[in-house]
Amino acid sequence: MELTKAIEIAALGMKAQGTRMRVISENIANSQTTATNPDELPYQRQLISFKNVLDKNSGVNKVQVDKIFKDQSDFKLKYDPEHPAADEKGYIKLPNVNRLLEVMDMQESQRSFEANLGVIETSKAMLTRSIDMLRA
Repeated sequence: MELTKAIEIAALGMKAQGTRMRVISENIANSQTTATNPDELPYQRQLISFKNVLDKNSGVNKVQVDKIFKDQSDFKLKYDPEHPAADEKGYIKLPNVNRLLEVMDMQESQRSFEANLGVIETSKAMLTRSIDMLRA
């Protein structure tokens, strides 16, 4: 039945968005994590990408996490010569995490998660009504 496929697709979308929320949460939690010495790097922002995978049994495209990878953008520099991770010029590298951007990404992920949940709830209601009609 097509409604069960819709539920399955939406559930996979929720799973993918849940993984995205975890990655964003890690970025926010580590947004102030610096290195402990000049030779180390601070926390590096993580990004996530998705891919569509054709399920040959059902004939539908399903979303999956493709990969989680490190953001290659530059680290921020801060002058703090007393910090143990300061270089010879007195600068430390800060994580390349923009908390405002992370919060916006989190809101987008939450909306997507909720939309998929809405699909499941609507499909479930339609299935229940169909069963009720068959019983009558």
